[in-house]
Amino acid sequence: MSLSIKSTRSKKGPWPWFSGGFWNLHIYMIQAYYHRIVGNMPFLKRHTDQVETPNNNGSSSAVTKEEQTTPPPVSPVRQQKITFLAVFLGVVASIGGFMFGYVSGQISGFFSMPDFAQRFGQETSSGEYGFGAARQGTIIGLLPVGCLFGALIAGQLADIIGRRLAISVSALWACVGIVIEISSEHVWVQFAIGRLVTGFSVGALSVLVPMYQSESSPAIIRGILVSTYQLFITLGIWTSYMVDWGTADMGSSASWRIPNGLGFLWSLVLALGILVLPESPRHAYRKGKEDEARQTIARLAGVDPQHRSVHDQITEFRVKLDEEKNSGKASWFEIFTGPRMLYRTLLGIVLQAGQQLTGANFFFYYGTTVFKSTGLSDSFVTQIILGTVNVATTIAGLWVVQNVGRRKALMAGAAWMMVCFFIYAFVGHFALDTENPMNTPRAGSALIVFSCLAIAAFATTWGPLIWAVVAELYPSRYRAPCMALATASNWFWNFMISFFTRFITDAIDYFYGFVFAGCCAALILIVFFFVIETKDRSLEEIDTMYLLHVNPIKSSHWDGSKLPESAAGTDTPQTQEEHAEVHAEA
Repeated sequence: MSLSIKSTRSKKGPWPWFSGGFWNLHIYMIQAYYHRIVGNMPFLKRHTDQVETPNNNGSSSAVTKEEQTTPPPVSPVRQQKITFLAVFLGVVASIGGFMFGYVSGQISGFFSMPDFAQRFGQETSSGEYGFGAARQGTIIGLLPVGCLFGALIAGQLADIIGRRLAISVSALWACVGIVIEISSEHVWVQFAIGRLVTGFSVGALSVLVPMYQSESSPAIIRGILVSTYQLFITLGIWTSYMVDWGTADMGSSASWRIPNGLGFLWSLVLALGILVLPESPRHAYRKGKEDEARQTIARLAGVDPQHRSVHDQITEFRVKLDEEKNSGKASWFEIFTGPRMLYRTLLGIVLQAGQQLTGANFFFYYGTTVFKSTGLSDSFVTQIILGTVNVATTIAGLWVVQNVGRRKALMAGAAWMMVCFFIYAFVGHFALDTENPMNTPRAGSALIVFSCLAIAAFATTWGPLIWAVVAELYPSRYRAPCMALATASNWFWNFMISFFTRFITDAIDYFYGFVFAGCCAALILIVFFFVIETKDRSLEEIDTMYLLHVNPIKSSHWDGSKLPESAAGTDTPQTQEEHAEVHAEA
């Protein structure tokens, strides 16, 4: 079947894509492509009784359950295996997340180290050294500023040199920032600039790693492999806490230089390890390397290159690429003006911002400072407790990703964190004696318990799932720039929280928890009304669902073999004449 599209200028003005007819054109295109996909691609036929088989006269018909005389065949996707290569790919790439967590987590402990405070802090009237809100916020906040810019350039870099090589280059760049930090003697600005430079690397990896994982992973384990990125973030945070705790009692600069220097190891392992892995099959196909893409899909899924599931994926790639070629070369503004792209671009930005506005990083950046106010003698121990909870519950979160729908998990997690922050705010403001916390031991214990529960909620839901959901949102044509923009919003709010938290808590103390509770409440509604259920669907099928305006509330029951009536509107002679004529020729 071939598709020809004849378009004419709208009579309403020189910019037809802003008129209503433009959307009618896309309805026609979606219908034609939908029927083409459904007719030729069984990935949209979700039940075996809907797969068409040829009749004796060469035509096709649907085989119903009553007509089947043999057990239904096993789905091609289910015949794929969980291979060592696929798992190894997910683990090695996720070291980028480990770097993210390690750099983010270690700074909290540095502020409690005497040598670090003497070198970069400010002397108080009592003769001790400490950090004011502005200096502490700048040192912490320049990392996410660098990450924001790194995220914005990562998409273009990935399209030019490929996903794999872009990850390697970005990992090596972190070494430059680490050198600047370690070589700092007494100028706090130099140390802060080192974190800014490191941020370029970490930010780029936060786009490149989930992109590479989502494009390469077999569908049956895509969600869990992409979520491994978040698991490694938590492992990086926990490792940084343990290293800080081990070096905190050193009286020299080794107390903070050793934790910093270990960053070289993580960078080199990722930079070299990623080079032994294959390129993303979707990127390879888009570069004209079909045989390479076919071999990579087969190796990762543990099937023969001629297996039906491999053919299905290659066909999906071909249909989507043909669709993009018919649309011409992509321009950057198409992430807002392309079919259904404004919706998806804004949704990705909001979801990534929401991951920060759940408030989890508040504990990781300022944990030692916060828990000193509860009367704990060793705040490093509390940080280790929080880090351990984070790791353990993220592991549980991988089970949630694989077995629970995206929508249910995100809404439940946001509700859980909302309750925790309400209690945290009320107890901290009304029950805790901030002047002498030992007078209110129960209040201090309650703060720690509900902080742990909030982190557990984040680690099982919003932590790992957002990376998977956002990576699944976009078609290949726009995936790189859209993921870059969405991840940049994550880093923007990361910076806002890291820089302004001290100012806010100094003004309203524990009432700051109400801010995060309100954000969690808003996120419940956003997920309910706008996020489509994408569990166990191919990236191409998800794209089709957004193009067809599938209702998010009912999306988990959407049947890919049936065209919704809303997308099958009627053609009027006027709209056909003004905008497009779509002909399907056998």
